[in-house]
Amino acid sequence: MNYLAHLFLARPTADSQFGNLLGDFRRGVDIKEFGQAVQLGLKNHYEVDRFTDSHTSVLAAKALFHKSRRRFAPVALDIYFDHLLIKHWASFTTQGFDEFREQSFALLEQRLPTMPRKMQYSVGHMITHDWFEDYAKEEGIAKAIAVVAKRIRFPNTFHLAVDDINANRDEIEARFLTFFPELITHIKINGPENI
Repeated sequence: MNYLAHLFLARPTADSQFGNLLGDFRRGVDIKEFGQAVQLGLKNHYEVDRFTDSHTSVLAAKALFHKSRRRFAPVALDIYFDHLLIKHWASFTTQGFDEFREQSFALLEQRLPTMPRKMQYSVGHMITHDWFEDYAKEEGIAKAIAVVAKRIRFPNTFHLAVDDINANRDEIEARFLTFFPELITHIKINGPENI
């Protein structure tokens, strides 16, 4: 899952929000320097990814991408699933999306000074430029995917993943609506922060 989903599945504390995003910035970081709450958030991130990567609906959605882009399908789906989470937000929580975003950004800002440098840059950029506002719009998804495509260090056609999404939008959405409630339930029962 992408940043929004990880934050949504975290606890509403600065350490949990930090830990739940840390999984994407873990390489080369000694996690022992962080407290227990951050480490539990990191474990929660890994549990979300494990469940997501093995879920039949997610696997079926990945198979919808063109063969030449399938290796990038998980990244494209992560971004698009954040869009679908915003679109169906009221189905999953009574908290308003704008309230959640402001709360989450404020909590993350509390931990910015202790984040690994690469994470500081990305999270700071996410907050300053409000990536979730982009994720809420279809055209924002294309923009986010284009940015990721430029960061890939070898020639690729990842930007064309937008075409795969557009061609299969209804099925991907249906797969998400089957998968995401099951992920929420799984984390409520099995999430390291909830055990």
